[in-house]
Amino acid sequence: MWLGVDYYPEQWDKSMIDSDLDNIVEMGGNVIRIAEFAWHLMEKTEGQYDFSFFDMVIEKAKARGIKVIMGTPTATIPAWLAKKHPDILSEFENGQKRVFGGRHVYCFNSPVLYEYSEKIIREMVSHYKGEEAIVAWQIDNELGHEGSDVCYCKNCQEAFRKFLSDKFNGDIDKLNETYGTAFWSQEYNDFSEIPTPMATITTHNPSLRMDWERFRNKSIVNYAEFQVKLLKEICGDVTVIHDFPGGGLEKHMDYSEVAKNLDVVAYNNYPVWGGQKEPLAPFEIAFALDYIRGLKRQNFWITEAIMGAQGHDITGFLPRPNQAKMWSYQGLARGCESLLYFRYRGATKGAEQFCYGIIDADNLKKRKFYEVQSLFKDVKNYEKELTTPIKSDVAILYDYDSLAAFRIQRQSQTLNNMEEMKKLFRPFYELNINVDVINAREDISDYKVVIVPQMIVYKEEFEKKLREFAQNGGTVVMTYRTAVKDKDNNLVLNKILPVNFDDFAGVYVEETESLQSYDAFPICGNGEYLGEKGTGGVFRDMLVCKGAESLYKYGDKFYDEYSAITKNSYGKGTVYYFGCTPDRETIKKIMKNIIRDENIEYIVSPENIEIAVRGDDSGKIKMIINHNDFEVDVDGMKLEAFETKIIPIK
Repeated sequence: MWLGVDYYPEQWDKSMIDSDLDNIVEMGGNVIRIAEFAWHLMEKTEGQYDFSFFDMVIEKAKARGIKVIMGTPTATIPAWLAKKHPDILSEFENGQKRVFGGRHVYCFNSPVLYEYSEKIIREMVSHYKGEEAIVAWQIDNELGHEGSDVCYCKNCQEAFRKFLSDKFNGDIDKLNETYGTAFWSQEYNDFSEIPTPMATITTHNPSLRMDWERFRNKSIVNYAEFQVKLLKEICGDVTVIHDFPGGGLEKHMDYSEVAKNLDVVAYNNYPVWGGQKEPLAPFEIAFALDYIRGLKRQNFWITEAIMGAQGHDITGFLPRPNQAKMWSYQGLARGCESLLYFRYRGATKGAEQFCYGIIDADNLKKRKFYEVQSLFKDVKNYEKELTTPIKSDVAILYDYDSLAAFRIQRQSQTLNNMEEMKKLFRPFYELNINVDVINAREDISDYKVVIVPQMIVYKEEFEKKLREFAQNGGTVVMTYRTAVKDKDNNLVLNKILPVNFDDFAGVYVEETESLQSYDAFPICGNGEYLGEKGTGGVFRDMLVCKGAESLYKYGDKFYDEYSAITKNSYGKGTVYYFGCTPDRETIKKIMKNIIRDENIEYIVSPENIEIAVRGDDSGKIKMIINHNDFEVDVDGMKLEAFETKIIPIK
């Protein structure tokens, strides 16, 4: 288990390094992450490489038994490279170049980027090949973050046209037919006529925009794969990681595709950031952690854990005493098996002066230092239990194309795919049930319940997988806006909704509407839910049952003949269909019944008390995490505000 800090020795006088490393050892750290933003330091002028500074840092770390996670420095290109090759810089939608000065300013489709990235990586990795202190290499930093997942430069325009030509085998007529370009006289005579979907009057063709989304994803996946292959070519069996930022389900890239090439997924966990009035709710933090664990369906690392207040220009909420420590325990409870804090010392110069670290600019050991020290000391006692795999009976599925379809045509101002997933996730979280948040292409056969929220793009292979899952006894929860479009982001002629799933769900959609509120209409229970009342909103499918049981109907005039939530038997399994987003209590009632019917083990706990059991048959622990800012009694045991207790299970 690696426990440590992100360390930027290049920002400080060399005379401070020894005492810094001594403090890291005193704190209980055994690893530092370095060099990810230091390209210029290693190559001040083109072709003149000097790694002596980091040689010195590594030697000092080794003398203290500290290991190293080494970063390739490509996230921050040097000024001389931007000056010599300005076409390496990415562009905003309006055609303005992103000037040198920030980070991630390069274009993923720039041949120059690949050329110079290979040079610095090859020199750097060859120099450190065989260095025993380096336990992992990190590629780049937070790929696709802060808008860097989109570029509209000439490199991208040319690469996008080639992407389309390859997809359609050079047949422009096939593209026209697929896109339906006859509408608005959009037919193309040649691939060179195709625009990138920048601002225009009204909107671009949805099929064009879908392929643009796929192209943006491929641009990043290709660059990540290029770096991984280069590292493996030079070093062989080396551990390669990447530190993903939050919000992966909302970016123009599929984290799970990048993850396929990595040995370990890493995550930068920020429950609160500059400008937020308060941190994310505990279940929202848990959802993000479960999503990261689901990228490879294995344990992960946290490479940036928060300890101080954060923010670039706007300073954020200061985690209360023991709160940031508690978030670290939560990460460990949900599959993090190595953890580093961002950062050792907060910067006094540069863009991240207000990203406070464990030690502040006053350079004194205070509360934050001793909180980290106590956590490191504690978790080392449970390394075996905290590094065992996590088994889940429930999975929430997502699909990059479907998420992209909603970025292209949101359809309802209140519809946010990630927020809708969290609503369905929350009842399981509150009963301390493990959930995997995974790509829909993954095998689902070992789960008891799979939840399919708004998977709007129909895919035949997924239909077969879902039918087989239910046929064998699994429970499926589908929602509105599932199986509405084909793979080219078009509606499907001569098919009722949900496309090819009507017999599976036992319902069809008569009509549908988008709502601009969360409680737009009443819903009324039937059968086992008779007498229950609730509300629904966001979207509404008018469901007609053709074999399914109606659990709730709409309670407003005009539409009270239609079902809102249904349940259908399919093979040995069960299929639920949510025609709208119900209120929280209604979702909770239905999910509790699913948990009961599937005999899923759960743990009842007080509000905002998270309980996780980690380990295997050779030894287990129970982690009890208090997310409340006040003392709570749990089974006769007192937990202070934000306290975590770890109890061995005999």
